This record gives sequence, structure tokens and C-alpha cells, in this order.
Amino acid sequence: MNLQLIEVYIPDHHFDSIHDKLKEYDHQSFWVSSESEERTLVRILVKTSGVEEILDYLEEVSNVVEGFETMLIPVQTYLSKDTLHKESKEAKEDEESEKEQALLLRASRHELLNYVEKNSQINMNYSLMIILSAIVATVGFLKDSEAVVIGAMVIAPMIGPVIAIAFSSILGDYKLLWKSVVTSIYGVAIVLIVSVLFGYFTDMGMGTDQYLDRTKVTIVDIFLGVASGAAGALAFLNRLSGNLVGVMVAVALLPPSVALGMSFGNGSYMNAYGAFLLVVVNIMSILLAAVTIFSISGIRPVRWEAVKRANVSRPLSIVFVFVIVAALALVLLLGKDINLR
Repeated sequence: MNLQLIEVYIPDHHFDSIHDKLKEYDHQSFWVSSESEERTLVRILVKTSGVEEILDYLEEVSNVVEGFETMLIPVQTYLSKDTLHKESKEAKEDEESEKEQALLLRASRHELLNYVEKNSQINMNYSLMIILSAIVATVGFLKDSEAVVIGAMVIAPMIGPVIAIAFSSILGDYKLLWKSVVTSIYGVAIVLIVSVLFGYFTDMGMGTDQYLDRTKVTIVDIFLGVASGAAGALAFLNRLSGNLVGVMVAVALLPPSVALGMSFGNGSYMNAYGAFLLVVVNIMSILLAAVTIFSISGIRPVRWEAVKRANVSRPLSIVFVFVIVAALALVLLLGKDINLR
């Protein structure tokens, strides 16, 4: 059973009404302790599936009550007489009931938003990892080594900002959306700078299969991008390790970006066009899958202003990305296979 602990610090003059409301929610355990003369601490142990409903209520209260604080704490283990002796049949029924309530199982919106904000920031760690992955990938192109290119995709932190773009567009959080877009462009720009320098100072790698494969695009690449974006979004919703799924997103973004930079550095502008088209196709396909998955998952804000923005932003983002992907697919179908060598 997945459980989480919610700690709420409530000012005493608001305690009775908030306490009664919190008791109404389904919970495993409920503790109350006096922290000071002014505030009381309430601890609520709840199933993960019930966390978001409680946090939504507490978020509304936080907007109007001074001195009100809430923390969410993951619970690794919880033992009691009830949990040790509960019948397995009843536990299975609870799990089936939870699955029926949501189309896609996911962490709470608040946890996901916290993760997105963390991964949409430009910092030294992000910059260094992008630089290192770009160098490794470019060397893989020069040596025509698939293993080296795969190694670069493992360390490339490209999944976070892209997923953040899709997530923030669903919520209508334009400030976070802009921040995520800037971080994504920043990462791609670093990859381009590194690969342009390699392409300018050496002719090695311009005829390798690793390079040439990323200077042409087919309709199949749209399916690769959609699958990568869907896998990344599902892993994000369930707070799974992003390392393996991040490789899928990096497959669609890192090598084409390296090929684009090398083409510019070497003056191969026809190849650069093919690589650029592949980058655009992959990015848009990833975003289309991610915004669709997030929309299906039922992620919604609770504040009235945020709900109003999300109701506009959510359909617009899906339609906008879909139209671009459809236009790109039409270009590919009309041109058959674009193979610019």
C-alpha cells in the first residue's frame, strides 16, 4: 500500500473548522499535537491516491490563512496491527478500486509541479552534463561508434525541460512554460556550439553512418518521437527513474542536434537542413505525446485564475502541436523520404 504523510501547521483560531474538514477525508491515521501557543500540528497518513484531493483543499486554505503551512512526506514503511492483519483480499479490492478511479495512475499534481520547477532551471550541473554529453556524442559521430553515441544519450539531461514544457502548457502556467522553453533552447544551443566547433576544425565524421543517418528524416521518425514523449510523460507521472526513459528522449534530440551543428561547422548546409527538420519533427512529436498524456491524466489546477488559464491553454497547446506535426508529416509524405547527403 502506497502511503504518504501530510503535516499541517494550523493557527489555533482556525483549528476547529480545518480540523473537522480534514477528518472527513479518508485516512489511515490522524494525529494532533500542540506545537506552540499559536499553532497546532496535524499529521495525516493517507494513501497516495488521496493525497491530491487533500492538498487541493489545503492550497485553498493557505491563500486566506496566515501562518498556515503544509508539508508532504513520503512514507517508506508503515506498520500497525491493522496493516499486519488486514486480509489480502481486501487489499486487492482497494487497489482495483483505485485503478478504476483514474484513467492513468500518477503522483499528486503538487509533487509533479515541484519536480517540473526543479528540472526547468538552468544551473551548473545541467550545463556541465549537456556539455559533456555533446562532446561524447560528437566524438561518437567522428569515430562512427554507436556505443559511444548511446553513452552520450544516457548522460544527456534533455528529458526534464521538454517534459516541463508540456506539463506547464497543460496547467496554463505561462511563467513556468517560458522558463522551460528557455532551458530547452539553452541545452540545444550548447550542443550546437560544441558540435559546430568540432565540425569546423575537422572533416572527420562527415561521412559516417552515425552522422548521415541524422541528416535525413522519414515519417517513421514521427512515431519515434511520439513513443519517446509518451514514455517520458508516463515515467514522469509515476515518478519513475528518468535515466532509462531519458535515453529515449535523448535519442530523438541529441544526435540530430549534433548532426545539425557539425553540418553548419563544416558548411554542409543541405545536410544541415535535413538535420534541422529531424530535430523539429522529433521535438514536436515528443510534445504532442506528452501534452496528450498529461491531459488524459486529469491534471488540473484548483485556483480560479489558474483554472481559467488552463482551460484555454490545454486545448490550444494540443491543437497547436498537432497542427505542426500534421504539417510536417504532410511535407514528409509529399516528399517521400528526404535524404540530403
